[in-house]
Amino acid sequence: MKIMEKLLTYLNSIYSLSPELQEHLFGILKQQTLSRKQYLLKAEQVCNNIYFISKGLVRCFYNKEDQEVNTWFMKEDDVIVSVESFFYQKKSKEFIQAIEDTELHSISYEELEYIYHTFPEFNFVARILLQKYYTLSEQRLYSLRMQRSQERYRYLMDYYPELILRVPAKFLASYLGITEETLSRIRSKK
Repeated sequence: MKIMEKLLTYLNSIYSLSPELQEHLFGILKQQTLSRKQYLLKAEQVCNNIYFISKGLVRCFYNKEDQEVNTWFMKEDDVIVSVESFFYQKKSKEFIQAIEDTELHSISYEELEYIYHTFPEFNFVARILLQKYYTLSEQRLYSLRMQRSQERYRYLMDYYPELILRVPAKFLASYLGITEETLSRIRSKK
């Protein structure tokens, strides 16, 4: 399936898009590829686009006292954006970097605003996506605040086993809020 068709199938699975909106999306979506380790966004840049990942894997992270703190991993069929930077058009505090060679489609902030006003059905799609990613964010916060490191790792194993295989250990450890040594001990007990 072509990448654009994959994106439209995904969006239509959320809510049926009008032929006019689909045609409009075909005309404005920009395709982009990232090589492994290439940045999609760096801190202090404004995130001007929202991205749909059709192939590959990216990570979001902050720098804290010369340490990278990984906060998200997004893969095929996920939407990726620096939320605060994109929606408020201000400088980002985070980095977005490809972990694997990655293919994406993007819509600019201005184009998205135009779509909201011109094609009301897309507001429903946006609301469903917002609910999905806000819920994931809440689950992540709960896990970090309320679960022990072994429980956080078990949650990843149960719900995102592909990440365990695709994400380097140093990034996983940072995401889980533990050292690589602790991650190694947890893995050895499984």
